[in-house]
Amino acid sequence: MSEFTKTPGWLDWYTGPSQPRFQVPAGAVDAHCHVFGPGAEFPYAPERKYTPCDASKAQLYALRDHLGFARNVVVQATCHGADNRAMVDALVNANGKARGVATVKRSVTDDELQAMHDAGVRGVRFNFVKRLVDFTPKDELMEIAARIHQLGWHVVIYFEAVDLPELWDFFTALPTTVVVDHMGRPDVAKGVDSEEFALFLKFMRQHPNVWSKVSCPERLSVTGPKALQGEQNAYTDVVPFARRVVEEFPDRVLWGTDWPHPNLKDHMPDDGLLVDFIPHIAVTPELQHKLLVDNPMRLYWPEEVEVN
Repeated sequence: MSEFTKTPGWLDWYTGPSQPRFQVPAGAVDAHCHVFGPGAEFPYAPERKYTPCDASKAQLYALRDHLGFARNVVVQATCHGADNRAMVDALVNANGKARGVATVKRSVTDDELQAMHDAGVRGVRFNFVKRLVDFTPKDELMEIAARIHQLGWHVVIYFEAVDLPELWDFFTALPTTVVVDHMGRPDVAKGVDSEEFALFLKFMRQHPNVWSKVSCPERLSVTGPKALQGEQNAYTDVVPFARRVVEEFPDRVLWGTDWPHPNLKDHMPDDGLLVDFIPHIAVTPELQHKLLVDNPMRLYWPEEVEVN
């Protein structure tokens, strides 16, 4: 048993997810998911802002197979801080079917970066969501970005829409491909034509190195309906946002389950029904293939794309 006690009110991931009605294309990649511990084997970080349930690599890969995906991109969870052992362990036990995104500090050595690269890490995540992490100075982040650029890695940024204006200059100075988590968390209650979302689209339009994940409607939705009890039209208030990004930037979008859905307060979605959200935002087979196969393969397995 883990000695860790879950944060009060923590919602565990949904057991027994439904079989998606939407069949993802062959070779599809779940490009945003996590592992938590298990805490008894990979302890959670002392500085963490939350203590999750355990969510192991075996459980993640069982979900991958159930949903019909071929590969995963495992993103370092904030509850593990800059201790990437659980994420790296998931990669090295994935038989080449997983890549990773790490969290690192300035003190990381070149040898440590190379070891993570050899394991399958291809990016670092910079988190600017203040309730989840303590602030890291931008000069330290820029130094890290310059170092990982040498390895051909990219930077994943997690922020909330209201903070984009103050972060704009830093983001646009990054020397790498930049991948935005969850469309920069727009306030969907303000509508798809809001100034806030227009600024995000401008950010992508002006900077062709910027990509976006069109994931996590369960985090962004205000009016739902929720992906539960067979709902085939879940999170309709998020659809116009994700669809606009997919259709304007079809070669720079990614999608992921976000399993096991850390820090959800309202409900825990059925991951099978989350997959059924995809054809609402990528409405043609061509767009679906770009979103789920071509784009993540180009970013995370470029050596295989060149061979084929």
